[in-house]
Amino acid sequence: MDAVKNLVEYYDELFPVSDAQRIFFESYISQFSAPAKFLSIGCGTGIFEHRLAKDAIDVTAIEAIRELLDSATRRYRNQLMSLRYFQMSTLEMTKFLGKKFYNIISCLNSRIAFIHKKEFLKKFFSDCKELLSENGIVILSLENFEKFRAEPKAILPARKSIRITYKSQITKNAQGTFLESRLENENKSLPVYERAPIYPLQKSEIAEFAKEAGFKKIEFFSNFEKNSFSENSDYLLAVIR
Repeated sequence: MDAVKNLVEYYDELFPVSDAQRIFFESYISQFSAPAKFLSIGCGTGIFEHRLAKDAIDVTAIEAIRELLDSATRRYRNQLMSLRYFQMSTLEMTKFLGKKFYNIISCLNSRIAFIHKKEFLKKFFSDCKELLSENGIVILSLENFEKFRAEPKAILPARKSIRITYKSQITKNAQGTFLESRLENENKSLPVYERAPIYPLQKSEIAEFAKEAGFKKIEFFSNFEKNSFSENSDYLLAVIR
């Protein structure tokens, strides 16, 4: 069983909102009339979504993991801003969310990889297209899984804070690709994911699935500073229109 609850205490420090991320999103948000309508998929503890809402952006955030969502809603309590959280999987988006409503849809920190079946990933892109307003944008950030395509086992880049290190690895076999991750410091070692099935989405597949869904333009970067993506980049950032 996955022990994601162990991640909650450390989530904000392991997945901080950098100045580069803030500036990157502001450059796209400013292209739409205020208040821009923003949908965050896999919002975690809501640290980024809370900041967006404080800047008068209309934010809808969904999270499938109850422990993370509970942390996000506690952050939001008593705040007078346009921000709403829902426990929801990507398979449910078009059933419960407004079609042609959102200007920007984001899915960050490799959360898209947990959509671990190809047919569901294709549905994800088509559903995003259905939810987006005219000229809307999808923004994805994930590990550059292409670096590990030929390896049966690979160590992903670690995330570190003052208190803890988040270590992850992926393994592949005939049954699929799986993620294992732990939180470690000199005093503790806590599991987070134990053989969680993932889909190691590649750059070429993003382009393929987006085109099938009706998107016309895709830009790829290696980070929020918009540096060029290469096969050796640790991360992949996609901006899809």
